[in-house]
Amino acid sequence: MLPDVATEDLSAARRPALSPSRAGDFKQCPLLYRFRAIDKLPETPSPAQVRGTVVHAVLEQLFGLPREERLPERATDLVAPTWARLLEEQPELAGVFAEDAGWLDSAGKLLAGYFELEDPRRLEPEACELLVETELPSGVLLRGYIDRLDVAPTGEIRVVDYKTGAAPREVGEAKALFQMKFYALALWRLRGVVPRQLRLMYLADRQSLAYTPDEAELTRFERTLDAIWQAILRAGKTGDFRPNRSRLCDWCSHQAHCPEFGGTPPEYPGWPEPDAGEESLVDRAD
Repeated sequence: MLPDVATEDLSAARRPALSPSRAGDFKQCPLLYRFRAIDKLPETPSPAQVRGTVVHAVLEQLFGLPREERLPERATDLVAPTWARLLEEQPELAGVFAEDAGWLDSAGKLLAGYFELEDPRRLEPEACELLVETELPSGVLLRGYIDRLDVAPTGEIRVVDYKTGAAPREVGEAKALFQMKFYALALWRLRGVVPRQLRLMYLADRQSLAYTPDEAELTRFERTLDAIWQAILRAGKTGDFRPNRSRLCDWCSHQAHCPEFGGTPPEYPGWPEPDAGEESLVDRAD
């Protein structure tokens, strides 16, 4: 019988990486990056984020079913047991919907929106919730999770990302596109093929946005990620992660620790080992 290997031992071998969410945090506010990636300050997820986690998990399970069973009513039936399993893993989420007894119905409406956008019986994805990890020539390690990867018989790749919020305005759309370019770059470096299409599916609005990247654009984006990572490393050496006040501060969970709001950050613990790039389930639900 093989000996058990502790999860901690496996994770300790992982190098610090850059994920779409953490790169976005640093672009938005270096101090927010520090709070999330280094200090790992606790955050209470919003009902919308938890609902998104459940919907993503249901869609992943849906594609694990035989084609003929991928029906709206089957997806709806998966919501309650998926929520029950999530509560087993994270019992602290129990209070998120304490005052919203009908939230399961709202998750069902998002799934109904998905079925208006496509028929899953006609699809056979290569993977769902796919972890991609690759090292750029500069040495930056990219790591992220792709909601769904479709590969045509001809080898063409489509990256699909489910969004459980409404279709965004300009700032939100740029953030979503940044995330998709991150995945496209990782896949290009891993497989040598530029994805044919990046598809964002906004389930609440029943809208689908498609984007076609090219090599030149992904090369420029690679330089952007290199620059972000170098800036993170410079800040990491000294702990100088400066706040960047903006309208997005209104939604930040860490104002009590932020100098912009009269707070004091925790004592800097130093650059984290092993990993400053991990994404949570809430990050991936988006």
